[in-house]
Amino acid sequence: MAEPVPGEAARRGPRPTPFNELPAKGRVFCQGRIESITYVPADRSAAFSAIVSDSDPARRGSGTSTRTRIRVVWLGRRRVPGIEAGTELRLEGMLSRSAGMPTMFNPRYEILSRQENE
Repeated sequence: MAEPVPGEAARRGPRPTPFNELPAKGRVFCQGRIESITYVPADRSAAFSAIVSDSDPARRGSGTSTRTRIRVVWLGRRRVPGIEAGTELRLEGMLSRSAGMPTMFNPRYEILSRQENE
């Protein structure tokens, strides 16, 4: 087995929290894939939102249909470049509940991958 490179874990940063282990509220670091996005009409306040679910099927729990999802909302924006259905993201921010769903407003994010059109 290869020896770990000194400082390698620090460069990778903290491990994302699986969605089924996220707290009800507080600062979180997680990773998931965008299932859907929502655009608001032009006559409403600018906001861009996405539904994100755990990107690792092994971490989704028992495989039941009750997967944990979170809503991510960027206030004041009608679009966020690179954010579309199928995109995998790392997210960091404050988790709260809005309309009965775990929600993160204006999170820090890193785009990890996007599905290619065939």
